Amino acid sequence: MSTVQLYTKYTRVWIPDPDEVWRSAEIVKDYKEGDKSLQLKLEDETLYEYRLDLQGNELPLLCNPDILVRENDLTALSYLHEPAVLHNLKVRFLESNFVYTYCGIVLVAINPYEELPIYEEDAIYAYSGQNMGDMDPHIFAVAEEAYKQMARDEKNQSIIVSGESGAGKTVSAKYAMRFFTTVGGSASKTNIEAKVLASNPIMEAIGNARTTRNDNSSRFGKYIEIGFDKRYHIIGANMRTYLLEKSRVVFQAEHERNYHIFYQLCASSSLPEFKDLGLTCAEDFFYISQGGDTSISGVDDADDFEKTRHAFTLLGVKESHQMTIFRIIAAILHLGNLEIQVERGSEACSLSSEDEHLKNFCGLLGVELSQMQHWLCNRKLVTTAETYVKNMSLHQVVNARNALAKHIYAQLFNWIVQHINKALHTTVKQHSFIGVLDIYGFETFEVNSFEQFCINYANEKLQQQFNLHVFKLEQEEYMKEGIPWTLIDFYDNQPCIDLIEAKLGILDLLDEECKVPRGTDQNWAQKLYDRHGSSQHFQKPRMSNTSFIILHFADKVEYQSEGFLEKNRDTVYEEQISILKASKYPMVADLFHEEKGGVPVNPVGKGTSKISVRSARPAIKAANKEHKKTVGHQFRNSLHLLMETLNATTPHYVRCIKPNDEKLPFKFDPKRAVQQLRACGVLETVRISAAGFPSRWSYHDFLKRYRVLMKKSDLAKNDKKQICKTLLEDLIKDPDKFQFGHTKIFFRAGQVAYLEKLRADKFRAAIIMIEKTVRGWLQRVKYQRLRRATVVLQRYTRGHLARRLAEHLRRTRAAIILQKQFRMLRIRRAFLRVRNSTITIQAFARGMFARRTYHQILAEHKATILQKYARGWLARTRFHRVQAATIVLQCYYRRMKARQQLKALRIEARSAQHLKKLNVGMENKVVQLQRKIDEQNKEYKLLNEQLSTLTSAHSSEVEKLKKELLQYQQSQRGDGNQLLSLQEEMEHLRLELERAHGERKVVEDSYMQEKDLLRKRISDLEEENALLKQEKEELNSRILCQSEDEFARNAVEENIQMKKELEEERSRYQNLVKEYSSLEQRYDNLRDEMTIIKAPGHRRNPSNQSSLESDSNNPSISSSDIGDTDDVIQQVEEIGMEKAAMDMTLFLKLQKRVRELELARKKLQTQLEKKEQESKKSQVIETNTMTSEQEDFAYNSLKRQELESENKKLKNELNELRKAIADRATQNNSSNDVQDSYNLLLNHLKAANEELEVRKEEVLILRSQIMKAAQQKEMGKNMLKERESIPSNASWPNSDRHVDQEDAIEAYQGMCETNRLLEAQLQDQRRKHEEEMEGLRNQLDAMQEELQKQQQASLQTLQLSPEVQVELGLQQEITRLTNENLDLKELVEKLEKNEKKLKKQLKIYMKKVQDFEASQTTLPADRRPHDSNMQAAVQRKEKDFQGMLEYYKEDEPLLIRNLITDLKPQAVSATVPCLPAYILFMCLRHADYINDDQKVHSLLTSTINGIKKVLKKHHDDFEMTSFWLANVCRLLHCLKQYSGDEGFMTQNTPKQNEHCLKNFDLTEYRQVLSHLSIQIYQQLINIAQGILQPMTVSAVLENESIQGLSGVQPMGYRKYISNSPEADTSYSLDNMIRQLNTFHSIMCDQGLDPEIVQQVFKQIFYMINAVTLNNLLLRKDVCSWSTGMQLRFNISQLEEWLHGKNLQQSGAAQTLVPLIQAAQLLQLKKKTSEDAEAICSLCTSLTTQQIVKILNLYTPVNEFEERVTVAFIRNIQMHLQERNDPPQLLLDFKHVFPVSFPFNPSSITMDSIHLPASLNLDFLNKV
Repeated sequence: MSTVQLYTKYTRVWIPDPDEVWRSAEIVKDYKEGDKSLQLKLEDETLYEYRLDLQGNELPLLCNPDILVRENDLTALSYLHEPAVLHNLKVRFLESNFVYTYCGIVLVAINPYEELPIYEEDAIYAYSGQNMGDMDPHIFAVAEEAYKQMARDEKNQSIIVSGESGAGKTVSAKYAMRFFTTVGGSASKTNIEAKVLASNPIMEAIGNARTTRNDNSSRFGKYIEIGFDKRYHIIGANMRTYLLEKSRVVFQAEHERNYHIFYQLCASSSLPEFKDLGLTCAEDFFYISQGGDTSISGVDDADDFEKTRHAFTLLGVKESHQMTIFRIIAAILHLGNLEIQVERGSEACSLSSEDEHLKNFCGLLGVELSQMQHWLCNRKLVTTAETYVKNMSLHQVVNARNALAKHIYAQLFNWIVQHINKALHTTVKQHSFIGVLDIYGFETFEVNSFEQFCINYANEKLQQQFNLHVFKLEQEEYMKEGIPWTLIDFYDNQPCIDLIEAKLGILDLLDEECKVPRGTDQNWAQKLYDRHGSSQHFQKPRMSNTSFIILHFADKVEYQSEGFLEKNRDTVYEEQISILKASKYPMVADLFHEEKGGVPVNPVGKGTSKISVRSARPAIKAANKEHKKTVGHQFRNSLHLLMETLNATTPHYVRCIKPNDEKLPFKFDPKRAVQQLRACGVLETVRISAAGFPSRWSYHDFLKRYRVLMKKSDLAKNDKKQICKTLLEDLIKDPDKFQFGHTKIFFRAGQVAYLEKLRADKFRAAIIMIEKTVRGWLQRVKYQRLRRATVVLQRYTRGHLARRLAEHLRRTRAAIILQKQFRMLRIRRAFLRVRNSTITIQAFARGMFARRTYHQILAEHKATILQKYARGWLARTRFHRVQAATIVLQCYYRRMKARQQLKALRIEARSAQHLKKLNVGMENKVVQLQRKIDEQNKEYKLLNEQLSTLTSAHSSEVEKLKKELLQYQQSQRGDGNQLLSLQEEMEHLRLELERAHGERKVVEDSYMQEKDLLRKRISDLEEENALLKQEKEELNSRILCQSEDEFARNAVEENIQMKKELEEERSRYQNLVKEYSSLEQRYDNLRDEMTIIKAPGHRRNPSNQSSLESDSNNPSISSSDIGDTDDVIQQVEEIGMEKAAMDMTLFLKLQKRVRELELARKKLQTQLEKKEQESKKSQVIETNTMTSEQEDFAYNSLKRQELESENKKLKNELNELRKAIADRATQNNSSNDVQDSYNLLLNHLKAANEELEVRKEEVLILRSQIMKAAQQKEMGKNMLKERESIPSNASWPNSDRHVDQEDAIEAYQGMCETNRLLEAQLQDQRRKHEEEMEGLRNQLDAMQEELQKQQQASLQTLQLSPEVQVELGLQQEITRLTNENLDLKELVEKLEKNEKKLKKQLKIYMKKVQDFEASQTTLPADRRPHDSNMQAAVQRKEKDFQGMLEYYKEDEPLLIRNLITDLKPQAVSATVPCLPAYILFMCLRHADYINDDQKVHSLLTSTINGIKKVLKKHHDDFEMTSFWLANVCRLLHCLKQYSGDEGFMTQNTPKQNEHCLKNFDLTEYRQVLSHLSIQIYQQLINIAQGILQPMTVSAVLENESIQGLSGVQPMGYRKYISNSPEADTSYSLDNMIRQLNTFHSIMCDQGLDPEIVQQVFKQIFYMINAVTLNNLLLRKDVCSWSTGMQLRFNISQLEEWLHGKNLQQSGAAQTLVPLIQAAQLLQLKKKTSEDAEAICSLCTSLTTQQIVKILNLYTPVNEFEERVTVAFIRNIQMHLQERNDPPQLLLDFKHVFPVSFPFNPSSITMDSIHLPASLNLDFLNKV
């Protein structure tokens, strides 16, 4: 289709307009080729004839269809040109109040000059994680795209924000930075994101000022790099600055201001710390009052100054540095107020020394007043011959002063930027960064100088980079899709850039002119005319010789050359700088110090230059030398570095547009907008896109929207690409108008509009068909209604006739039935009379025959009885005869066997007595016992064989009873003999038992005798010890008298040393206490784990608790030995209770003996450690004491080694005996001799151990004597050596008379020996005394603690009333008696168990005898052993369970680990819900029952800490969090239900009231558990929201539950980029409902209270509502009628789910009301005022801003829907004025409703709860 064919009637076009730039009009007559004009109708209904240029063949530009107006992306427009772009921006900005619009890769931002509620934190979270094309255009979307591409592509990103002053660049950059700090918050606690944001108020204060176009204009450019780590958290930032406008420091135009910091400081000058600055109001200072008004409406300078100071503090700038900064700024103000005096008759100037401003300036900067006064008015000239000082004119002095002020401010600006970078610097390695470039846009004023030239030069470079990037993206897109790439002509501004920066360009000529000694601006301008006069981008003005014009890409600009050279040089005199270097303030001096070898140049890109004040020749100083690098040269270098940075990153463009110059909100000036659109490159982007294929559709979306134009046969194909090709080839004949890519279809401009026209025609034809069909249907309905009425009348008439006929037939049938029944009755009565007569005759006849037969049978029966008794008497007589003979034979045989057995027993008795005399041969005794047991086993087997033979004989005799009576009598006699033999055997067993008891008494008597002998020996030893003590005391007194002086000195030194060591020990002890407290818990846990791992069969017994504790602390007893003992005990228990009763006594005695040996070893070890400590302290006194202690140490070490080796031997023997006993018990099920052998074995073991101890002591004494002898030999050898070394003429200084050498040596040896003995005795006595004192101290401390407790209790009771005192006393007495009662109960139970075990065997045999006597011959022989075993297994009936669980203190960590830390919800899924809570409460009840407050506190604290640890570990596990929320709530309910408060006991049963707590009030712990429940609830909500939030928008808002309802609109660049296949993560509503079902089933299965479940789903549904509504308010593409229908259907599905789960009362449905009203708002009619009233009355849960926002976003899917007019929206706003709605637009989806935990008592009683074995809680004992 040709373009000319589109210019038909009713088509809208754009025509130029001088006021509005472009104006729309409608064609009223079809255009034909060759027409000279177009007939148009304007918007005001006036006709207009538009003349056409036939030579240029240019027709007016076409308007886009209405459906494409207000598009989010300008590239989605079918006709892409300047009027379409301008119109779309205008409509979006004025009618819909949208400030952001996409134009391909550019975000166009229009400054609204009004605060909008679209920048809250909720908006940041709404855009976070979303695709750029899915949401409405926003600065947050661009920031999110940059953040996402950085994480996905691992490439650095840049956001380039540009625009002219007042367009909103700074604000846009600030919002982008805020997005990064919110989304990419630092993982550490450095608060780096707050520091990044804090740099904004500082930079605005020192770098922003009010201009005629903007109240907060940035007068410098900055590039901020925000660094990220590998996890993409912010770790730091860096800032570069460009071209600070220093001239503003000394000059401002009218209605402009200086930098904000000056006015902020003046506004705060009244503060006490600023009194020394000498500041007043801003109007009093020349530098800041040149613009006129010094204030800005709506801005509080004092408040902004506080924010600036807070930002300085946050960035780590010291208070002293801040004050120095403010002093420098105040000094600049005073410098501007200096009064320069001109001397008469000359040009010389001077300053008065009395000038207050000069004094303040010098005082604030810390420089000398006289020098500054002199060099501000003079300059130094240096020649080759001499140096002289020259006076400066007034103009030169003013210029020098202004240059100094600008230089000071520039240096201060650079210093602040460097310190900000230091504060934002990080040592962590930077993985990637996102740069935000906030740079000046293209500027043109009436007077353009050096600053505007540099700004426009920078924009030329940025525009070139932008054009190349856009061109590159277009080329990549075409190449990716396989579209033939044709070269697109676009504007290249490289010639303009070469004009500025190339060799001999404008900047080179400017630098060259600056080097000329007498260079001027006019000479430089003349050189430009001569050099570049012929350039296309350079022009000379007609009316000026000092100006020049450059044709930039945006516009041509005329620059005045005046001041270019001075600003490029930026000259400051060296003498003034030297004075500042000598300042007494270090910071001021540091600002102007230079690096070695020349002036340091600011790093490229770091901001403005520093001023050079040194000559190029080091030997001769010049008065005013400029920098080696000029300002223009440095700016060019920094700009090149910036371009390299941008080219190395992926750029994102934000173009800020200023809608009007009056700064009025939502006013759009088309002229200013078009000017900026041309300048910022948006129209160039549009032109490049329009030159190719601007419209792009994916095959799926194209097929979905234009399938109405296809044929049914084409739709049957499976290949979408082929279907689209066929359609386009039929509709568009020109193949150049479209191209097919791999995934998309590319269209030329205007083709989508043509397809929309064809689609609208097809819909129009379809609507006509639908109307026709509907009208026909209405007529058919009317006809069918008349026909149904006629049929009904006929039906009722025919029904009446039929009912009358039916009545007649029914009456006739009833008469026939009556006749039939009467005739039947008469016949039946006659038949019955005949039948009864016949039956009576038959009965009498049959009775007579039966009586005859009975009498005959009775006679035969009597004869049979007589025969039976006769035969029985004969059989019994024969049986008795055979039985008597059998008994006689058995008696003879048994007597013979008994004699043989007696002989064997006598032999065994002799061998046993022989074994008793042996003390060491334990193995022989065991072997003999084993043989005896084997013989008994053989005898037992013989008896069993005899029993089996008798059983078989008895069974055979029973079978032959009917055949032979004689054999039956013999078998009966045999049974009688067997009973007699069993009775004799039992009597024999009783005799053996009595004999065993007698032997036991003999052993006990011998034990008592040995005990008496030991007591006598101990008394003798005590007497000897007393005598030794007396001798020792006498010797001590002698020694003390002899060496009193020396001992005193040593004692003093030892005391001092002991104090030092005591202090060190105290500090060491305090540190150890801290470590002990932390390691104690780990030790207990490890000990429990080792016990569980190595001794799985262990069960704690209260009677041996202390012994087990001591065993666990002794390293000599390994856990494997304990495990062996427990395994044997467990094995015996499995065999049977009758064998365990025999074994346990021996086991307990052997264990007790082992523990006694271990305790003795432990005591010796402690004594050894004490001796070692004492040996260290006594080293100062005598060297001989070391030998005695070494002997003692040797003796103790030997003794310890002996004990340890003996202990190991005993343990090995003990294990072997246990195994032998267990094997023996398994072999013999019933033998009374075993008990006797056990007792005998135990006695032998005792005797052997006693003799072994005596032998050990003897061996140790011998070894110590051997060691003493060896040491004495060594000492003798040493003494001989010393004797040889002593000279013969040695003298004794302490003696007056001569002493022989040998006598002296002998006397010395004797003295040493005596001292050693006495010292050893003294040490022993001291050690014993210290042990006694320590024991007494411990007793005293215990008594004092008990006394304090009693005193506190008595004081508390005295403060109470008498009645309460009595009650409290009774309660305490009851508690004490209860504890004693519990202890006695435990003791009684232990004794009962022991008694039961000791008597178990006797009971078993007695039971066997009773069974034999009771059963006799009736019970079969094969069942007797089984019954005896059954009787032996019966246990005593346990007592009633009281609902309390007892555990020991050391088992508490194991309880917490098994029940909380390591517990998984699946482990208790099949048990009572909240089982851990019930178990913990039962343990708590027992602690309360025994009145142990420490145990209660420890258990509750450990429980809370354990739960917190589990929740921290499983912070993202919904099931675990729900599980512990249910258990904590249940524990809280239990504490309330059983607290004893009547308010919580109303629903308790009497049994539950008995389980209430008795002693403690746990109200405070209930509060702690309530707080813990709230924390768990919040964690549960966060987990659920984290799971559901990603699927909410896709499932609720985008899910098409009603297929084919929603249409597809044309997509722009952003949309088809974000709709890539790899970015598709969609969820359906079914996915969300399945997830909700999972949440609900988990919480219900775990027993969570229904009220809490309701609150959870209320919170979840609020989140669904908030997230969906926020997304709806930020997306234009989903605000349509079809989306409202889909949304309402999806919400109804959620409401049905709530109804199905009985959650109607939870309030969850009410939270969806705003979303429901939003869906209804999309579906309602929006035309008349009645519609507006209906909307206002319906949408009560939506705010005014939300309603207006949805109406502005409302977008028709097709052209048959009407848009919402601006008038209707204004009408809505008028109706809603009375509402006091909050200004917030978005809902806070993180808002959490306050949760409550209502009291929910349990009907389960504590005594009915069962502990499953899977929890491994065997250490808990039921009470």
